[in-house]
Amino acid sequence: MIPQWASPAKLNLFLYITGQRGDGYHLLQTLFQFLDYSDTLTLEPRQDNGIHLVTPLEGVPHDYNLVVRAAHLLQTYCERHRLLTAPCGANIRLNKRLPMGGGLGAGSSNAATVLVALNKLWHCGLSKKQLAKLGLNLGADVPIFVHGYAAFAEGIGEQLQPAHPPEKWYLVAHPGINIPTQVIFGDVELKRDTPARSLNQLLVSAYRNDCEPIARKRFPEVEQLISWLLQYAPSRLTGTGACVFAEFDTENTAREVLKKAPVWLRGFVARGVNISPLHRACTD
Repeated sequence: MIPQWASPAKLNLFLYITGQRGDGYHLLQTLFQFLDYSDTLTLEPRQDNGIHLVTPLEGVPHDYNLVVRAAHLLQTYCERHRLLTAPCGANIRLNKRLPMGGGLGAGSSNAATVLVALNKLWHCGLSKKQLAKLGLNLGADVPIFVHGYAAFAEGIGEQLQPAHPPEKWYLVAHPGINIPTQVIFGDVELKRDTPARSLNQLLVSAYRNDCEPIARKRFPEVEQLISWLLQYAPSRLTGTGACVFAEFDTENTAREVLKKAPVWLRGFVARGVNISPLHRACTD
């Protein structure tokens, strides 16, 4: 039986932009937590060097898909360092549940799962630290998914410190739009000078997302969604959007609110977890 690999969503419980580097990348402080809600990847090793995503995503060319790029990146690295003793490829199937452009890290999570899974299936022997460094070439959020634990992140998201936020229940809602990251980071009104603080200071302060005012201003669907959820629970944008999450102490309370949702709201209920479902599968 071909094994399946979880590719979980993440939330940014808070997100502050503390500056911008000369190369355009934004400096941030954010608290990542995983959800027990995932895409699923099935990877079947091949006896040649072919990398084939057999479930292509509409509008995304095969070779530009992060799943394919991650496989090629690992393959090239291992060939360069002579870590493969024979040709290694893979047929990859992706079962999508997570919305694209939703701020849940779906693409980065897919890429990280491919790196972790193929490292094991191809017997590459790379450490988690090596995989995370490799994954940074694919996106700033990839290392957190390779890392596998809830974490406080600084820099451009690659400086990780383990964290243990409460594992609450969340109603995660999508407004039905895709918000490109560059739209938020390119807005001249984006706050880029939030003072950097220690994790201890941040944990006892009210959580915010510096990207949320821009998303609410530019996308009325996000404004409408947050306004509705705030009637029931503390609610925020995750990442650069478009998904919004409301936090609850119990699953039942979250599901009762979801039952009241207007017809235009698309959402799901999931628990926040500090150990990634991908990491749990690797250690079982």
